[in-house]
Amino acid sequence: MTYIMSLLLLGLVLGLVAVASNPSPYFAALGLVVVAGMGCGILVGYGGPFLSLVLFLIYLGGMLVVFAYSAALAAEPFPESWGSRPVLLYMVMYTVGVVVISSTVWGGWYEVCWVPADEFGDFSMFRGDVGGVALMYSVGGGMLVMSAWVLLLTLFVVLELTRGLSRGTLRAV
Repeated sequence: MTYIMSLLLLGLVLGLVAVASNPSPYFAALGLVVVAGMGCGILVGYGGPFLSLVLFLIYLGGMLVVFAYSAALAAEPFPESWGSRPVLLYMVMYTVGVVVISSTVWGGWYEVCWVPADEFGDFSMFRGDVGGVALMYSVGGGMLVMSAWVLLLTLFVVLELTRGLSRGTLRAV
């Protein structure tokens, strides 16, 4: 289990490096889907399968909408890929930065992190994720509504940022 979690964490970090280093929305959306899958795999490893499934389905639906709009509005004739020289340079710089920062904080932080939520299941009547989902919908209803408005605002901000100087498909014909 430790090896699987280590691979998922490594995939999460490499996916985040791929998203941060790529200026094209086409390849960045693919990197975000990989990051979402790795993050949900980590949640499953820590004992939250229901929350992981809901998060993955909602995130993939939102990413599909954002990717469709950003691809339509920011139609590039020659998008930068992961193999191009500037993007590869950014990926190497971000990877070196992650290695340097992780080597400075490496001492002993990982020893207590590998205990999943279901490890203490004998002492509880509920699973770790079911109680959290019920609490999220009962007490956190206002926060869910506010989060929906923030996501809608983020969608419009992303669309404005990816549009750039050319109007994409909305330019005058």
